[in-house]
Amino acid sequence: MATKHEQILQYIDGLPVGEKISVRQIAKAMNVSEGTAYRAIKEAENKGYVSTIERVGTIRIEQKKKENIEKLTFAEVVNIVDGQVLGGRTGLHKTLKQFVIGAMKLEAMMKYIDAGSLLIVGNRIKAHELALKAGAAVLITGGFDTEEHVKRLADELELPIISSSYDTFTVATLINRAIYDQLIKKEIILVEDILTPLSETYYLKNTDKVSKWHELNQETTHSRYPVVDQNMKIQGMITSKDILGQDRETAIEKIMTKHPMAVNGRISVASAAHMMVWEGIEMLPVIDDSSRLEGIISRQDVLKALQMNQGQPQVGETIDDIVTNQMDIMNNKEKGENVFTLEVTPQMSNHLGTISYGVFTTLVSDAANRVLRGYKKGDLVVENMTIYFIKPVQIESRLEIYPKVLEVGRKFGKVDVEVFNGGTLVGKALMVCQLLDRS
Repeated sequence: MATKHEQILQYIDGLPVGEKISVRQIAKAMNVSEGTAYRAIKEAENKGYVSTIERVGTIRIEQKKKENIEKLTFAEVVNIVDGQVLGGRTGLHKTLKQFVIGAMKLEAMMKYIDAGSLLIVGNRIKAHELALKAGAAVLITGGFDTEEHVKRLADELELPIISSSYDTFTVATLINRAIYDQLIKKEIILVEDILTPLSETYYLKNTDKVSKWHELNQETTHSRYPVVDQNMKIQGMITSKDILGQDRETAIEKIMTKHPMAVNGRISVASAAHMMVWEGIEMLPVIDDSSRLEGIISRQDVLKALQMNQGQPQVGETIDDIVTNQMDIMNNKEKGENVFTLEVTPQMSNHLGTISYGVFTTLVSDAANRVLRGYKKGDLVVENMTIYFIKPVQIESRLEIYPKVLEVGRKFGKVDVEVFNGGTLVGKALMVCQLLDRS
């Protein structure tokens, strides 16, 4: 039977998109305390099917699919521009396709506006009205208001009118940045994207006997299973090693490994890979915020995901991409080694105009990764990095990066990296990587 918490989540999930909800309303409807209702609303917000907006409240929104993550809802736009909703609150869950800056005559402006657009404009009442009639939302800059008949039209058409104190340029920059950040997030694979869901996961109850493990083993040929209690909360893990030599009537909870490692679905696959390699784990349970089982991931799932992601083109460039894309490789004939060179650009500097600490670690990490791949095929996860020292390096300086492999084993590699500027040593670091075989 579902717990009260699960029942509230199911109730919220069943509400129509655009409906406003509150702690008091949920508590009354579900006959629970306001504390229980509040926790459930917060989890629904984490899961992405409600959104809380300042001065508006909490509303049911359409849960985004992974492939649609780069599209912002109007509710998110309100948060981004620190806006105030003047009308059309019930349309805040809708997504915007494009935004149009209204810095032209009305006739020219309307050629670019269609359903799903967001018109960014000042206090031009006629433009507000025409945009709404064309199916677009309106964002009024400079903190201006609009007329009451326009607000009523927005309510009637369920299209938001938002007012922001920022100017047009700032608002456009903020929205652009948010869309760009979403594009970068789209490329990051999360555990929830690759997990085997609960409906397809084999597990044991802590009240089961060893005989149940043997039944599942014959049915599935798997040897590892998560163990849960009656509320589906993770209690342990059981493997063939635990079963060896045990009587079939022995209770699972007496021989299982208690307090096992588990991951939340919202962490990145790279983080999960790091845990699995370092701890030598073949399978991890995936749990929600209340420690209830949601599914599992295996080492094979993680490897496939990492390999697939490496083959995908980046849609949005991160600072790491900008830095590593500018690294050139040349061969050092004297030492017979590869040397990486890079010019320090303004993007790579800190507020003092010297190379930032973060950029330096990126250079070290990328150079070490590239040289290790020459020794060992497969995927790499940084285990740890020790930076011995780093000297200030000015903008437009030309750096030479010398990675030297100290040791390569079956599961790890150790690389010493020295960074020179005009023949002077300006940085030195040691990096240890875990190596993931693609077998």
